[in-house]
Amino acid sequence: MARIDYADLARPETKPLVDRIAAERGSVLHLYQMLLHSPPVAEGWLAYLTAIRQKSTLAGDIRELVIMRIAHLNGASYEADQHAPIALREGVAQEKLDALGDWPSSEAFDPRERAVLAYADAMTRTIQVPDHVFAAVREHFDERLVVELTATIAAYNMVSRFLEALEIHSHDERSAR
Repeated sequence: MARIDYADLARPETKPLVDRIAAERGSVLHLYQMLLHSPPVAEGWLAYLTAIRQKSTLAGDIRELVIMRIAHLNGASYEADQHAPIALREGVAQEKLDALGDWPSSEAFDPRERAVLAYADAMTRTIQVPDHVFAAVREHFDERLVVELTATIAAYNMVSRFLEALEIHSHDERSAR
């Protein structure tokens, strides 16, 4: 169970934002129900993550591959639960999802995927990215895509840190919507 109660979705001051989240996401997920304790934070989060997931030109399979790797690295089960079906829909093979725990020794990943996984690992584990890791990413991506990849990795590290600090889990009971 989460460390604090989920926000009340029926509060009049949050109704417009609750309706917007439900319209854009299909429902108010645990993450957003927690964020709704602070409507300005929830609104900013929604805008940022919508830009990352729906307005970026980064390929969906690459986006979801790094999200799943970050979830693995950070022990963020909620993030993994939410994104595994999306990753599969975006074309990430189950074999690759299964190999993420030890991707360097797996032959399931092509050079572009290996470059983004190494980049996600560096950004998540040590923050600073070694020159050779960045150079490998640049072999596959132009400036815009490097920015979008970097922002995606940063965003989902933010997501997993928020989820894990507040112990948000998929099985938590919360208000329906």
